[in-house]
Amino acid sequence: MDTARAKEIYESKQTVAVKLDGNGDSVWIENVDEANGMATVQVGGNPTNTQTVSCDRLKEESK
Repeated sequence: MDTARAKEIYESKQTVAVKLDGNGDSVWIENVDEANGMATVQVGGNPTNTQTVSCDRLKEESK
């Protein structure tokens, strides 16, 4: 996804399903670095498992 959409999801009051690398783990966006096109995400339900990844690796799940 593009950085702008990642930022919209991060700021949204709604819960939006996002996956890392399309078919990978579900993630929760914790922060978006718009200048560098990166996002810090929590992987799965484990709050200690965070990664900083390119927004290009995030995919919004279809409804």
